[in-house]
Amino acid sequence: MLTLTKALYDRIVEHARQDHPDEACGVVAGPAGSGRPERFIPMLNAARSPTFYEFDSSDLLKLYREMDDRDEEPVIVYHSHTATEAYPSRTDISYANEPGAHYVLVSTADTDDAGPFQFRSFRIVDGTVTEEDVEVVAEYS
Repeated sequence: MLTLTKALYDRIVEHARQDHPDEACGVVAGPAGSGRPERFIPMLNAARSPTFYEFDSSDLLKLYREMDDRDEEPVIVYHSHTATEAYPSRTDISYANEPGAHYVLVSTADTDDAGPFQFRSFRIVDGTVTEEDVEVVAEYS
């Protein structure tokens, strides 16, 4: 299960809405080994595409060095889908290289009449996708 604060949830959704119609992407880092998302890091979609996202390689290298210096790891890797449901595509699955991370997808398309977006979390390990529950809390206990 992914547990995150309402503030982080809101920031991820807002980033997805701001970048629409292009896909948004980013990371939420947390203390290494804690599994707790804390530091919101919106990234630039280098592809600038409504159907694909790509982290800029120099930005990603800088981020990983920064996380290493801060003893952090990527707890959430997120991106948005602008025209389809919030479910990992074959490309998303092939690029998922953080087996300990929660892969959050936000759909800014109204694909199921559930409202203006969907927010879903998945574990992706060795090409296997497993959806998990999301718990939004006011703050961590």
